[in-house]
Amino acid sequence: MIRFAFEKDLEFLHRHDRHISLEELRHAVARRCVLVAEERGALAGWLRYNLFWDNTPFMNLLYVLEEYRGKGVGKELAAFWEGEMARRGFGVFMTSTQSDEYAQHFYRKLGYRDVGGFQFPGESFELIFVKEKKDDSL
Repeated sequence: MIRFAFEKDLEFLHRHDRHISLEELRHAVARRCVLVAEERGALAGWLRYNLFWDNTPFMNLLYVLEEYRGKGVGKELAAFWEGEMARRGFGVFMTSTQSDEYAQHFYRKLGYRDVGGFQFPGESFELIFVKEKKDDSL
């Protein structure tokens, strides 16, 4: 089951998501910018997003716990998020991943296409992906 995160999920999310402070995570949950996947009552993964340029949905993080990988959880989270964004009137979705991460292949399978990238000093090249909503797809 996919749902928006609740405050009760904060401890789990903060323990596993080291990319964001607890304060920012709390704000993201309050703004309904975090989705969670539940499998038999346990949290299996989550998706965190914001608006790039304040007008384009950008998936900041999609993470599935190791024991739930390969079971469609990530695909379900992404599809739910894209559907929610489409219902809100958005027609383009963005995400990124480092060029040395497997996630790039996952996003391409979901219909995202490479549109560019950048590199911070000392880090791997960051790939930027975009997916456009098709009238009949969401």
